[in-house]
Amino acid sequence: MPGIQETLTRLAEIPNVHISAGQPLAAHTRFGVGGPADLFVQASRMEAFLSALAAVHSSERPGIVIGSGSNLIVSDKGYRGVVLRFTGDKIEARSQRLLAEAGAELQALVDRASSLGLAGLETLAGIPGTVGGAVYGNAGAYGRSISEVVSEVYLFDGSMVRALHQAECEFAYRDSIFKRHKDWAILTAEVDLEPGDPEDLRRRSEEILALRIQKYPPEMRCAGSIFKNLLWRALPPEVRAQAPAEVVREGKAPAAWFLEHADCKGLARGDMRVADYHANLVYNAGAGTARDLCALIAEMKRRVRERFGLELEEEVQYLGFEESGGL
Repeated sequence: MPGIQETLTRLAEIPNVHISAGQPLAAHTRFGVGGPADLFVQASRMEAFLSALAAVHSSERPGIVIGSGSNLIVSDKGYRGVVLRFTGDKIEARSQRLLAEAGAELQALVDRASSLGLAGLETLAGIPGTVGGAVYGNAGAYGRSISEVVSEVYLFDGSMVRALHQAECEFAYRDSIFKRHKDWAILTAEVDLEPGDPEDLRRRSEEILALRIQKYPPEMRCAGSIFKNLLWRALPPEVRAQAPAEVVREGKAPAAWFLEHADCKGLARGDMRVADYHANLVYNAGAGTARDLCALIAEMKRRVRERFGLELEEEVQYLGFEESGGL
């Protein structure tokens, strides 16, 4: 396998690509944790990003694409390979469709849709991260998910650019085909929306944004909810008998309810803490580390497992750990 210097040389030949060696990934995650990447590569132009992807693929060095790191836990040891980030943020209107580059902020897409009187994204207001990250994790809130409006996704699969229609993306609750193909890179996403009143849409998104800011203040170093909610129909009858029916929303029981009843509120490992007001919210209160965070998540899962016999599944993604996968 070629050395990191050879990979650096190949990347350095590509115009409009910014490269840094030993970049601390803590600076690129909402949790503020993570050691250095061998190489950190950013590009805001599609052509440059594609050339960088091709160079990493051909070098056979380990590589991974990240978004803004809002839902990412990076190992304290960092990542032994190339971390790539596409910051292209163009949003193009095509009648009732919007075509957004993967590096665009999701909030920017929500705002653009509302200003054009296009409905379908307003409930996603305030969700941090990029359009690419939202598609990757099928982001959603208040009973809606981005998969409901995605019509097509353009990606680089290691050898060519191709498109996937909505059904081919295999969307499910906080899931998509992209989570099973970490060697793919999302480039753009097209969303198909419905006509709406711009003022009503703006008002609705502002209300939701205010609620999210109250629960997840922008200065709080967290990833929102740590664990996925649980599908009510998939829960064992004895568990459903314990959870009151009024907590079920859109066919899901909130993970926070099980965490709260497993006494997880206020738990801490080092400076990583579970919020006192929300059992599914973990934040970095100071100098927390990935080691602290992983230990706290493991303890939360253990408590729910012992109390209810359930295995919670994380929404967050891991990088630099054995299971990370990549290019």
